[in-house]
Amino acid sequence: MTTTTPSAAGPRWLYLHGFASGPSSTKGVQIAAHLERRGVAVERLDLRVPSFERLRLSAMIDAVKRAIGGERDRAVLMGSSLGGLTASRVAAEDARVCALVLLAPAFRILERWRQRLGEEGFRAWEERGWLEVDDHAEKRRSRVDFGFAVDAAEVDERSGGWPDVRVPTLIVHGVHDEVVDIALSREFAAGKRHVRLVEVDDGHELVASIPRILGEADDFLRPLLGS
Repeated sequence: MTTTTPSAAGPRWLYLHGFASGPSSTKGVQIAAHLERRGVAVERLDLRVPSFERLRLSAMIDAVKRAIGGERDRAVLMGSSLGGLTASRVAAEDARVCALVLLAPAFRILERWRQRLGEEGFRAWEERGWLEVDDHAEKRRSRVDFGFAVDAAEVDERSGGWPDVRVPTLIVHGVHDEVVDIALSREFAAGKRHVRLVEVDDGHELVASIPRILGEADDFLRPLLGS
């Protein structure tokens, strides 16, 4: 975990990486460096909890809640993909979150995994107990146990298929995203005046769109960033 001390006068700023990623992801590092030049300390959380092999969305949510701090603390959450889903789930449950910046948020994650794997592949994951995936943070192949799917389904059942987010939210999503269909962000944002969806000519990683992300975040978060 990369830890910095938040300003006493403002919220904590937390960056939440995506699936099979980590605190040193390209987007996380560049976003944190940009904001730190603005005088904002950013904490890039390690959400491979309790481990990548036994990854649990509920554990990720709990880790973010702990990182926000005490009862009187507030936080701006920035999350990519699974980190974006986690951020939105925390915001739906925890009034200490005051704003969200979501990058290709992984809404409806279990539905998409079923579609991607197919029913036969999904059953094979359940029967075998693990699924081999690319671990981008460790640059190797790793296994994720089926408990991840069970836990994600329980989170959805507990709080509904869509996070009930009420705070100002910026979403940046690529129109060529083949991992998380932009239609999900469009559906989430539809009819919500507090949600701004920015569509960019990019794929899921959004690395080519980092300058656009930084500019949009500066504008969107200006009331919290100050002059």
